[in-house]
Amino acid sequence: MRHPHSRTTRRRVAGAFTAGLLCAAGLAAPALAAPTGPPAIPAVTEGLALTPPMGFNNWNSTHCRAEFNEDMVKGIADLFVAKGLKDAGYRYVNLDDCWALPHRDANGELVPDPVRFPGGIRAVADYVHAKGLKLGIYTSAGTKTCNSAGFPGALGHEYSDARQFADWGVDYLKYDNCNNQGVDARQRYRTMRDALRATGRPIVYSICEWGENKPWEWASDVGQLWRTTGDISDSWSSMLSILKQNLPLAPHAGPGHWNDPDMLEVGNGGMTETEYRSHFSLWSVMAAPLLIGTDLRKASQATFDILANEEVIAVDQDPLGRQGAVVSAADGRWVVAKEMRDGSRAVALFNESGTAQRIATTASAVGLPDADAYTLRDLWQHRGYNTAGTIAATVPAHATVLLRVSADPRWADHPPAVELGLDGDPLLEAATPATLTSTVTDLGRTPARRVSVTLTGPAGWTVRATSAASAATLSTGRTLRTGWRVTAPPGTPAGSYGLTLRTSHRSPSGTPVTGTLPLTASVVVRPPSGTSYLGDLPWLSATSGWGPVERDTSNGESDAGDGRPLTIGGTVYARGLGVHALSDVSFYTGRACEKITASVGVDDEKGAKGTVAFEIRADGTRVAATGVLTNAMPAEPVTADVTGAQVVRLVVTDGGDGVDSDHADWADARLSC
Repeated sequence: MRHPHSRTTRRRVAGAFTAGLLCAAGLAAPALAAPTGPPAIPAVTEGLALTPPMGFNNWNSTHCRAEFNEDMVKGIADLFVAKGLKDAGYRYVNLDDCWALPHRDANGELVPDPVRFPGGIRAVADYVHAKGLKLGIYTSAGTKTCNSAGFPGALGHEYSDARQFADWGVDYLKYDNCNNQGVDARQRYRTMRDALRATGRPIVYSICEWGENKPWEWASDVGQLWRTTGDISDSWSSMLSILKQNLPLAPHAGPGHWNDPDMLEVGNGGMTETEYRSHFSLWSVMAAPLLIGTDLRKASQATFDILANEEVIAVDQDPLGRQGAVVSAADGRWVVAKEMRDGSRAVALFNESGTAQRIATTASAVGLPDADAYTLRDLWQHRGYNTAGTIAATVPAHATVLLRVSADPRWADHPPAVELGLDGDPLLEAATPATLTSTVTDLGRTPARRVSVTLTGPAGWTVRATSAASAATLSTGRTLRTGWRVTAPPGTPAGSYGLTLRTSHRSPSGTPVTGTLPLTASVVVRPPSGTSYLGDLPWLSATSGWGPVERDTSNGESDAGDGRPLTIGGTVYARGLGVHALSDVSFYTGRACEKITASVGVDDEKGAKGTVAFEIRADGTRVAATGVLTNAMPAEPVTADVTGAQVVRLVVTDGGDGVDSDHADWADARLSC
């Protein structure tokens, strides 16, 4: 079973191990074969990937399973046409590892697996080409590929393999990094570049060396895209970690040379629909390649709706080729802006945190010129508004509002942008009223008229306005504030429940406009007096980078309940929480607790792997933290004063080096109240 967060390490070890075997046997690593004399290198790469490649790759959904075969590839090509994905810009149908037999033939050539691909790769390419699409293939810049079965890599066979690919009609090559025998990365990847060019066929060249050698600094004349990180996995934590590694590299991207934060996980089931929309929005604003990683034969309509959103795709495919840059980032509130060829800006308001937050910026801050007003288009709602210059929204947990903002002189054709918000923590104890305040603010240059607002909760809940819920007119910058008294029925179980804030108003021309903000209320239970193990208490929310948060065992692998006894530095602990970075576990303390204590460290189960750092936060304020801890260190005691806090959070980060086998334990974690 592939373990995505440790695949990079597995690849590195595989390369070193194979090199060691060759040396031990007295054998030299294979030379980089090239034809006699300087190769002919026609300029066939000019004009390739002028916008980020869009298509499909099977790995995230099938890995090396038998379902990866000719029928699947043809089925994906059929769906590209039938579902409108081809019309939306998707072109490449790419094969990943496991398409070949484990051994070359007597002539040293690659042999397609006759069970998976009975017609051969040429027949598949012909089928894909007949649909107006392109075919991609995979190999590695090493003696073997990255699969544990060890299929043939291209190291020492670059020119013959490239010729085979060209003869088969391949249009795209993903070139991986396993078993590379320590050959210099620039040399490995340039040799295949030259081999591809020598074929005379235009083949998009995807460098997949995981960002180990900073390819963004040297590969713009080698390939059309390069991976900037290790492999993605289908989790919020993995997506977030990769996002943060890729965002700072914006200056290196442009037409024909793209930062590649890996394939899309949209539709694979490990994230919510909201999180998948964020994933797709953020990859698009980063001008990332959009390679679908789910089996479209099994995809829901919601998945197709995300992948085929042409307004979001247009952000990714803008011909200016700028990658979005961070405008601001604080407390999980991100503003990322991308300059577009028409002078507009794509603006992502991204909420990393587990609760709704207001995220705001201005037209000036995202690089737009001074103007009386601006046109603001919501690319998921497909609606246009005008704004006097403020760009803001209350963004639900893990959501992204993606906007296109322009200094458009026709701004008055659109109704004013109206922002919805909710003040106060929607944390309720059953049968105990909570007080909340909604806000409706006119951000537009024109007034909003006949404004009204409603708040609704689950069936049986009591939700009552305690102040005015309507206004005749809101002018620019003015706010309607409405108090609400919200009560969950007696006996309501602890957990998360939906609230919906709705508003309606009319534009100056009389056009009716509605808005909706989905929110989450949590029914909570006060922790008992005295000292309790955190593993015995209900949590408000819990995220873990790989697999679920485990009670009283280690993280284990991806399935619930597969952990082992918590063990740090050889010491076994009976109680605690097992997580994997990036992780965040929050508890309701109801302003009634004083202290958290724990022994923290990297669990022994992954051997000499993993680097993490621990934090405890009380109502958003960091009250305890460790430095970076490794597997070689014993458990470190942590104590945090949480007096007066309503919510405490236990956070584990990746130690600053990316997510790789970061199994972390909150051993013997206790809360005193």
